[in-house]
Amino acid sequence: MFKNLEGKKIPNATFRTRQDHEWVDVASKDFFAGKSVVLFSLPGAFTPTCSSSHVPRYNQLVPLFKANGIDEVVCVSVNDAFVMNEWKRSQNADRITFLPDGNGDFSDGMGLLVGKEDLGFGKRSWRYSMLVRDGVIEKMFVEPEEPGDPFHVSDADTMLRYLDPQGELPNDVAVFTREGCPFCVRAKGMLRDAGIAFEELVLNRDYTDQTLRAVSSSTSYPQVFIDGKLIGGSDELQAWLQSRQKPEARTAA
Repeated sequence: MFKNLEGKKIPNATFRTRQDHEWVDVASKDFFAGKSVVLFSLPGAFTPTCSSSHVPRYNQLVPLFKANGIDEVVCVSVNDAFVMNEWKRSQNADRITFLPDGNGDFSDGMGLLVGKEDLGFGKRSWRYSMLVRDGVIEKMFVEPEEPGDPFHVSDADTMLRYLDPQGELPNDVAVFTREGCPFCVRAKGMLRDAGIAFEELVLNRDYTDQTLRAVSSSTSYPQVFIDGKLIGGSDELQAWLQSRQKPEARTAA
């Protein structure tokens, strides 16, 4: 049974980071001092759940964490600095600070260093997240002790709900476009004006028309998807955006 360390200070450890081709030692007591930090730790860089879900969602939600008073979002793994730096680059996770716990000292101090010898991993961190304020652990979300690599409570959404129970999560938006399409430009402009982040997929660069036919009954452009639902083209997107406005805002418009 893992210990609950809420109310305790974070362990003393040194993260051996690599910055501009130089070794830079980062002491945990100094790094966390005077800051509000959300930290999530995971079994290993480049592993499936860590790369497909854990890191990307935290990176996406960093602006919301900062809006709720968090100074820094940190990813820790029992990997060396070279691996962590390369993983950060491959994930395009520029909003997150990656700290290498190469010897597992920090994870061991947390009481969350576990054996993954059955996978050939050696000692690795158990998956968890925590909120640390001025070096003191305020809240922990530790995955249950069950076989495999559980991922139920250490996700970014759970931590954000703890910080802001009534807050709204951002929409997940994807826009299928093609080069030279004026309606695509219009749709992207409307999303930007509304402050809605989106991922653009460009025809014959990121997908083919076969992909679009597989997910939509229409092959006109753009095709906008929001939170798993097909909205449609630029006109349908405009109607969707107007439906989100408060009544007084629509009347004024």
